[in-house]
Amino acid sequence: MAKKEHISETPATQFLRKHRVDFSEHPYPYEEHGGTSVSARELGVPEHTVVKTLVMQDEAARPLIVLMHGDCKVSTKNLARAIPCKSVEPCKPEVAQRHSGYQIGGTSPFGTRKALPVYVEEGILALDKIYINGGRRGYLVGIAPQVLVALLGARPVLCALEE
Repeated sequence: MAKKEHISETPATQFLRKHRVDFSEHPYPYEEHGGTSVSARELGVPEHTVVKTLVMQDEAARPLIVLMHGDCKVSTKNLARAIPCKSVEPCKPEVAQRHSGYQIGGTSPFGTRKALPVYVEEGILALDKIYINGGRRGYLVGIAPQVLVALLGARPVLCALEE
């Protein structure tokens, strides 16, 4: 019998366990700048079901999280219109890390250092299961997308651009 790889706790998995969320664990060999195409390939799942956690900020530098399909980009113009604010842009990596408490490439929307407003691309909520970062590079958790709304108060938005 194959030995199950031991995965140490992260703030994200602690958060999910504390809230009694059912999740599956999916470690994979992390590749620098590989993105969701690598994790989808390694897990053998469609990239559309792998969800990116992006830390962005509005024109007043207020941070927010956007959850997007792995195979799509965020239209910052459509996002700004939807949330409503003047503009939205990605945070610089060191700023994103300061807000979330996670290393870039390992950012999870669960268990962030500060409670941040969370926006989720509407299509994600229609999926049966999603794979989202578990708080470390090379580690995704599989969950029901409704958890995003139930636990994070994620607000659905339409801001996806096909890559």
